[in-house]
Amino acid sequence: MVQIIAGEKGKGKTKYLLEKANAAVGAANGNIVYLDKSQKHMYELSNKVRLVNVMDYPITNCDEFMGFICGIVSQDNDLEELYLDSFLTIANMKDDEIRHAIEKLDIISEKYHVKTVLSVSKNEAELPECAKAKVILSL
Repeated sequence: MVQIIAGEKGKGKTKYLLEKANAAVGAANGNIVYLDKSQKHMYELSNKVRLVNVMDYPITNCDEFMGFICGIVSQDNDLEELYLDSFLTIANMKDDEIRHAIEKLDIISEKYHVKTVLSVSKNEAELPECAKAKVILSL
């Protein structure tokens, strides 16, 4: 299952995503991973959430990012939830790749039973139709 938090930059998406990840710790039986563009939020996350700074890895396009996600999923059979902050930035994504990326994440999420939550710096109206149905919060 893929869920999207949409809104322009500076609207509070990261704060909501951090709260959601921290709240998930109490109910989770498996592991939780939070992908971000820096280590900035390390102290705001529970120590039970694994923070990955995507910028530490040489990812230059959307397909490489999808491979990175597959690597994370494949190495952790207990992975339950995956939080992707600043999704468009960490995936090095162009506007025309959003639909493709969300469809791929949906396949990965369903096949491996990993709940995936994205923060996307776009208004809900700017998202492709396949993504609008997945929006849980629009800021």
